Amino acid sequence: MDTLISLMNHPYLTMKLGLDSESKRNIDAIYPLTIFFAFGIYLVYERYQQTHNSAIRFEVKFPLPADPTWESVQIQQPTLESHLTNPDIMPVMHIPERRWITSFDPATGLHLGTFLADNEDEIAGKIQRAKDAQKKWKNTTFQQRRRVIRSLLKWLVENQDVCARVACRDTGKTLIDAALGEILTTCSKMEWIIKHGEKAIQPESRNSNFMMFYKKSQVVYEPLGVVAAIVSWNYPLHNAWSPILAALFSGNGVVLKCSEQVVWSTTYFGSVISTCLKACGHSGDLVQIVCCYPEQANALTQSPDIKHITFIGSETVGRKVAEAATKHLTPVTLELGGKDPAVILPRTDLKKWASILMRGVYQNMGQNCIGIERLLVHVDQYDELFEIFKERVAKMRLGSVMSVHQAGYVNTVEGGSMISADRFRGLEKLIKDAGDGNAYVIGGEQFQHPYHEDGYYFQASVVGPVDASMDIANQELFAPIALLMPYETVEEAIEIANGTRYGLGASVFGPDQDDCLKVAKQLDCGMVSVNDFGVFYIIQDLPFGGTKASGYGRFGGPEGLRSLTNPKAIIVDRWPSVIQTSIPKVLDYPLRSLRHSWEFTAGLVRFLYGDGWRTRIHGLITVVNAVRK
Repeated sequence: MDTLISLMNHPYLTMKLGLDSESKRNIDAIYPLTIFFAFGIYLVYERYQQTHNSAIRFEVKFPLPADPTWESVQIQQPTLESHLTNPDIMPVMHIPERRWITSFDPATGLHLGTFLADNEDEIAGKIQRAKDAQKKWKNTTFQQRRRVIRSLLKWLVENQDVCARVACRDTGKTLIDAALGEILTTCSKMEWIIKHGEKAIQPESRNSNFMMFYKKSQVVYEPLGVVAAIVSWNYPLHNAWSPILAALFSGNGVVLKCSEQVVWSTTYFGSVISTCLKACGHSGDLVQIVCCYPEQANALTQSPDIKHITFIGSETVGRKVAEAATKHLTPVTLELGGKDPAVILPRTDLKKWASILMRGVYQNMGQNCIGIERLLVHVDQYDELFEIFKERVAKMRLGSVMSVHQAGYVNTVEGGSMISADRFRGLEKLIKDAGDGNAYVIGGEQFQHPYHEDGYYFQASVVGPVDASMDIANQELFAPIALLMPYETVEEAIEIANGTRYGLGASVFGPDQDDCLKVAKQLDCGMVSVNDFGVFYIIQDLPFGGTKASGYGRFGGPEGLRSLTNPKAIIVDRWPSVIQTSIPKVLDYPLRSLRHSWEFTAGLVRFLYGDGWRTRIHGLITVVNAVRK
């Protein structure tokens, strides 16, 4: 419509001053026809957009456990294979010799479902189905792929409450943590792909040089085929959809292996994408969800049909994935652990940034790869920061947003549960050791919830002062624990920040942005936010990843899309009927004279790349003489 308005107001149509009466009459006659013609073009364009670019509506069945009033079997001390001791939660028809995965709500212990784990043959079958579907998908246009993404975006916006509750039910997180970490980030990913994805992987021209002035070249980004993603449990919607969206838009089929911890939610989120693909006229087999135990994962990581692997998880497992991928030289992008610092420069207004610092530490109860784990504060402001955290942490309420209060409404909580209790004893030991080293501890223990005795809760904790030599300052915690580390000089703060084996993300806070930027450039990491936390992931045009033990490769921005393609260089003649490459006789086989051939090539180098016009002229004369001999 803006285009139509601009046409109506074009100077050619509106300015008639200085014309004779006959010219004015001609313009008056043309004006309505021009408007009619422009309006017709606009209607055709709008119809084209609606027909070929608009979102397609589709429906996916609402999962009953996403209802806070839903009830189920209570699992006592649930494990992934709880069916071995609790036959009541097994399917009616089950195969005794096969392995099963039990899903449950870690905040309440409610049983969500028991799923048959994929074996090696089933994984191979899923890879093959994705491979078959990709043969047609790779020839789709960017417009067709955008329509799928746009349809998914529309669906997610309209069903964000359901998706948030699904994520909460399977991980124990809060609705706000789901809104920020699942919904907003995923919408941002899709918006970026729709607006800028094509530009990142469309064919692009490349520069030539003087010697090849008669050539023109380009790079085309071809789909790899079938790619894999092995992702962690902490954000089941975003961690699943992000690699799937990138794979689909770059023309690939994708096999996603989810964590055993979130089989129930990932299966649902995967079905949404398959349903959308079918609604848009494509094969739902393009996306395959694999649910298996680590022992069967090699069927995916060592498959010759998998052309790229994106891994999001722990360093230990990431190393195993990278090693397995060497069998077929499969490229791997690794996003591993972190020990992200927040460097707070001297004279920073702590109260101004307290809320962002709190969110950085306790978002998703610390189960966040780019969560702030270390708060580096000047010694003069240490006490003030400790008091701020002490006061705020005391007010944090833990619980489940998926349980209804006796009065009939959902509980308001700031912190959810942890995914399991497997690491609680280790966390408690690290905190105790820090306390023995003269650190003051607030919290630091497993929390026995009065209403959810089968849930996995850990107290929101504060530990400080923490010394860089302590184990707790060097091991990734992935927990709701703020470590306060005092420093005396900015140089010392940078040294502490860079002192761990990790290098994923970081933050720098301070009263002067230029000073913050100077510090940010000296940090060993992949991403830095200045006076903010984690916003480099909301801006999806940026590459996401780290250095050192935090992994390698990037899965965000243009770099992420391009990593899922084969960049093929193509060069052709600019004027094929006029000039093409020929081999001069002095270089043709068999060589007539090695000396003359060398003189020719040496002169050519001096002519093309010599320093100064005298050298270049001398080189040209040498070339001419060598040809004449």
